[in-house]
Amino acid sequence: MTTLLAIHPHFPSLFAGNATPERIAGGGKWVEGPAYLPSHGCLVWSDIPNNRMLCWNEATGAVSDYRNPSRFANGHTLDWEGRLVSCEHGSRSVTRQEADGSTTTIASHWQGKRLNSPNDVVVARDGAIWFTDPTYGIDSDYEGYKADSEIGACHVYRVDPASGQCESALTDFVRPNGLAFNANETRLYVADTGRTHMTDGPKHIRVFNVGPGYALSGGAVFADCDVGLFDGFRLDALGRVWTSAGDGVHCYAPSGALLGKLLLPESAANLVFGGATGCDLFVCATSAVYRVRLAADWATSSASMNMAGTLKPV
Repeated sequence: MTTLLAIHPHFPSLFAGNATPERIAGGGKWVEGPAYLPSHGCLVWSDIPNNRMLCWNEATGAVSDYRNPSRFANGHTLDWEGRLVSCEHGSRSVTRQEADGSTTTIASHWQGKRLNSPNDVVVARDGAIWFTDPTYGIDSDYEGYKADSEIGACHVYRVDPASGQCESALTDFVRPNGLAFNANETRLYVADTGRTHMTDGPKHIRVFNVGPGYALSGGAVFADCDVGLFDGFRLDALGRVWTSAGDGVHCYAPSGALLGKLLLPESAANLVFGGATGCDLFVCATSAVYRVRLAADWATSSASMNMAGTLKPV
């Protein structure tokens, strides 16, 4: 199959060689939440239905259990001290792995009610932990434990770094999913996968302006998914949005213009940049994890692209 679908003619220049995806791990049921750990030279990710986390060693290529059981962990990120922060469906909480291996619960309740099933997470520069809380982990016993929602809604939350208080940040989503800030934290992007629960539900990413004190405004639709659903995503140094979708990875300019697609044989769920040189794109796609090599200057290359979104002629 054709690996790259270039909408912008210079989209392929972001990749090394022919951008052939390398399958580095398989055997999953629904793999999610990749996080690259530079201190260990490894990639960790969740295999949610199998209630385990796995680890790929970059030096040896070996895959081993990282946590088994994992409390049906889903999304992960690193905080500014390099600690792994995780969303757990099973415990219905957000946790942090400390340097000594112990686990600290960051958030498990809001206004005295249990969270639904935290899904994806990001840590802001001020140390606040932002996460989404749809119901996928309590909808059935497949990715957690079936239960009723105590909150009765699905929100985006912020955990204050000073008080540890869990506060609702966005409350007008059907099923908030992936989320990420741009590099200078002037924008927050959040995916809504409400189409899984509503016939005409959302399948898009929205973008919010971030003001002083991380006050949010705006919330317009940034991009609508044309194949499947957007799930997890990341932004690069120039504000391009790299997002999972039903046919692989879609890449958008900061304006919302589609630059191109990296096509994969399975639906993608999440992705992360990493590797020893920072030039690897790791993609969790249904049953397998793929690695794609990026060009050496991919993170800052804009010479051949108009990042305002106007496509230069071929």
